[in-house]
Amino acid sequence: MLTSERMLAGEPVNPVGLGCMSLSQSYLPIPSRDSALRLLHRAIDIGYKHFDTARIYGLGENEALISEVLATRRNEVFLATKCGIEVRDGKRLIDCSPQNIRESLERSLSVLGVDYVDLFYLHRRDFKVEIEDSIGALAKLKEEGKIRGIGLSEVSAETLKRAAKVQHIDAVQSEYSLWTRNPELGVLSTCKDLGTAFVAFSPVARGVLAGGVPDPTKLDSKDMRAGHPRFSLEHWSKNSKLVKAFAELADEANVSLAQLALYWVLSQGENVHVIPGTGNINHLEENVATLNSVVSDVVLSRANDLINHQSVSGHRYPESWRGAIDTEDFETPD
Repeated sequence: MLTSERMLAGEPVNPVGLGCMSLSQSYLPIPSRDSALRLLHRAIDIGYKHFDTARIYGLGENEALISEVLATRRNEVFLATKCGIEVRDGKRLIDCSPQNIRESLERSLSVLGVDYVDLFYLHRRDFKVEIEDSIGALAKLKEEGKIRGIGLSEVSAETLKRAAKVQHIDAVQSEYSLWTRNPELGVLSTCKDLGTAFVAFSPVARGVLAGGVPDPTKLDSKDMRAGHPRFSLEHWSKNSKLVKAFAELADEANVSLAQLALYWVLSQGENVHVIPGTGNINHLEENVATLNSVVSDVVLSRANDLINHQSVSGHRYPESWRGAIDTEDFETPD
């Protein structure tokens, strides 16, 4: 059975956290503000503690949404946000310069209505700035008490090692699930060696391993997944067969698809956390109930053998997105 608490930036938290991005962007339909607030409050009520957001989500709207919950329940939330991805003059760019890191944090603190955040990430590696300089800026913010933990997102093992020589890195956040195994190329083991928590986003494969994408052709054209290779007609014809077999395995194990997917990720190490996102309270409850499930090693092994980087068809990101990703990559055909 999975542990109910794991350490994150020096604090014990429920290892099933809440990715808040989808409450403001990317996955359609986006819930109404009232619905999103009800979900956030319900999350705290049923044991969620770790809320993950970012300045870029909804161009500040996501942090503003969460601020309404924090106004009365700040001490019940482990708050993580991110900086580094900016939109200027209509163009998306990465800026992890020391000055922008500080300015971004000040904006986040103001919008969130808090004096500090529990975990502050560089959202992406800025290849124009030495990682040591960026980490140095984060270390100063930590000394000032404005952040309590330092995190990196979508970085390679090499970048993590360089960063850790300047300051302990409390967490690395990257996409990780049965069908996205990139962290296994080095980041997972490096996190373990350095005593760094690993936070998996998209742990149910952008809804696929929760049964949430029965037919990608019906996705709204503005839904982020509509432009991702794995959801194209060419690749989905192969990937849908994996989902069908996965559903049968979950049924055999007497858990939901999402619970089997989350259980597998959490089983990869005691330093591993998951932050599935959802706009549906039933799914919210289902996800956290994973901790009450028991899945055998045999079933986990079968899931591992069924869905992995060799069996999944297509790259996890469109070609235009890949230049901003520092994480090690498999050679996967488009």
